[in-house]
Amino acid sequence: MATTKVVECGPVSRGKVSQRPLFAVVAVLLGAFLASFDSRLFSLALPDIRGALSLSVDQGAWFNTAGTASQIFISSAVAWIATAFGVRRVLVIPSLVYAVVSIILPLMHDFSTLLFLNVIRGLLLGAFVPTTLLVIFRTLPMQWWIASIAIFSIRVGFSMNFGETLVGYFIDHAGWQWIYWQDAIIAPLMGLAVYLGTENEPVDRGLAKDADWGGMLLLGSGMAMVYAGLDQGNRLDWLNSGQVTMLLACGAILVAGFFVNEALVTKPWASADVILSRNIGLALAITLLYTLTSLSNSSLAPGFLTNVAQLRLEQSGPLFLICAVVPMIFLLPVTVYVLKRYDARLSLILGLSAFACAGLLGTQLTSQWRLFDFVPMVLLQSVGQSFALFSIVIITLSNSNPARSTAFAAYLQVSRLGGAEIGVSLMATFLRIKEQIASNLLGLNVTRGDADVGHILNLLTSKFTPLGIGSASARATGTLAATVAREANTLAYIDGFWLTTWFAIAALILATFIGPAPPGPFSPPSAK
Repeated sequence: MATTKVVECGPVSRGKVSQRPLFAVVAVLLGAFLASFDSRLFSLALPDIRGALSLSVDQGAWFNTAGTASQIFISSAVAWIATAFGVRRVLVIPSLVYAVVSIILPLMHDFSTLLFLNVIRGLLLGAFVPTTLLVIFRTLPMQWWIASIAIFSIRVGFSMNFGETLVGYFIDHAGWQWIYWQDAIIAPLMGLAVYLGTENEPVDRGLAKDADWGGMLLLGSGMAMVYAGLDQGNRLDWLNSGQVTMLLACGAILVAGFFVNEALVTKPWASADVILSRNIGLALAITLLYTLTSLSNSSLAPGFLTNVAQLRLEQSGPLFLICAVVPMIFLLPVTVYVLKRYDARLSLILGLSAFACAGLLGTQLTSQWRLFDFVPMVLLQSVGQSFALFSIVIITLSNSNPARSTAFAAYLQVSRLGGAEIGVSLMATFLRIKEQIASNLLGLNVTRGDADVGHILNLLTSKFTPLGIGSASARATGTLAATVAREANTLAYIDGFWLTTWFAIAALILATFIGPAPPGPFSPPSAK
């Protein structure tokens, strides 16, 4: 069977093998989960954080945007920085700074100070995920790679589904400040694990001297501005806002400038040759589609339970904890076994198919659905989370030299982190528009003077009369309006599940065009 050529791009990322690999694995575990949990908890708890810090709606929106945009700005370049300056320098001291910022941020009330601290925190947080991925390739023996990448990959689904339970507990029992203060415990532990599990490496002065700082700034700034424009677009009415238009236009120009820069410089930091390879280009496209189809798990199911079923996070959290997190724990060794024994394309198809089936189940949604009705869907999403991203990472690595991972790490981070955040913004806009359309169409059939409407209002009025005859009519009208709004929201969520289903199908179609990877450390026995 014909195989594709391995893509060789970027500086050598292989470092000294760790003398204490277990500590390196702990560092990967803590770093990856820290970043994913922090982003998830913050997005879920934003309304409570905004209230606790006395922020206006506008301030809260920019507070959120600034924190995530700063992550996107730095994340694509971190793998190169860690290769040039060493993993220890990128993680150990920054982890302590991150802990200090996490302690003092909830104690501040001046918005300018809060915004500054959140940007600093976002920059540090954006460094953790790509650097912990590099810990695997720079310090761990090759036989540890697949198990470590499994831990790295499963963190996304784990944080998505455990976040509701944890936020509900912090807000209702421990205090909202612990959303930040937990990091003051985890981050130093990660720094200690990195110190013990990695070797002290000298600065690669030759690599630093030839640094493509312009390319890094262009891609990071461009993607951060595009994200900020999309994140604020739903709130500021898109191109009717000068701010949104400026952010999107300038961001697009900077990203285009990045590709021009990479084509012209002598030693490009993230050569476009990486994504011109068929298999890697398809894998990155599937990464983007994966982040969009996984919105059924991270956004749609929790959003419906909160906005339509009117459940609080501590009420809906056990569903995702029991039906998603627990299965992922049991599936972790299964995914490692499958990826070691069989072609990663098969497990990718399995994961994407599970998401497609979960999306189809979501299209059967009604306004009467409650926690138990979501169990089959969440179980399927758990299977999808366990297999899909892990397989995508393995496919990407198999078609490039993992010891030269800095170039594709930039694109992988942009596809995953940027795609996830942009997808959330676009899905919010999609749901809003669909809810408005559905509300308008339903409203055409709920008009004053209609016999059926009058009958319903009379029944509701008689029901509310014992509570006060003067307000009974207004309560009846409000209840009918709330019912229309509930059904309109339900229809919008159904359309959202259809959209995620089509994303999964599109990813499956692209997966069929991925060719076999060349023999390497991730190849199953039959391919070696």
